[in-house]
Amino acid sequence: MAYDHTLADRIRKVVARKLAVTEKEMFGGIAFLLGGRMFIGIVKDDLMVRLDPSRWEEALGQRHVRVMDFAGRPMKGYVYVAPAGVASDKALAGWVATATEFVSTLPAKKPARKPGKTTARQGPKKTKK
Repeated sequence: MAYDHTLADRIRKVVARKLAVTEKEMFGGIAFLLGGRMFIGIVKDDLMVRLDPSRWEEALGQRHVRVMDFAGRPMKGYVYVAPAGVASDKALAGWVATATEFVSTLPAKKPARKPGKTTARQGPKKTKK
């Protein structure tokens, strides 16, 4: 995957004390998840930050921050921060804290269903004959 591995290492140092943080390659980059919920990530060399949608416009007013428009549509509650916006460890830690604080307020994520399992509403899985 083509993303800034140095930035990923810097994020790992910031979140090292948070035991519930996991990593997952996605969006052509890497995402860091807290309790199963994505809170920060890297796409190419940009930091992707999840934040409270009520703070989205405020975040967009900061230097080096732009709308996350993954797949051509803006995603309210997510922003990209250009490399210059996380050049210092303090700036990076601030964005990680913002994302962590918001995701920590979300309800617990339900475990994903295992493939092949059915529910009463779904009915049995259809097979080809």
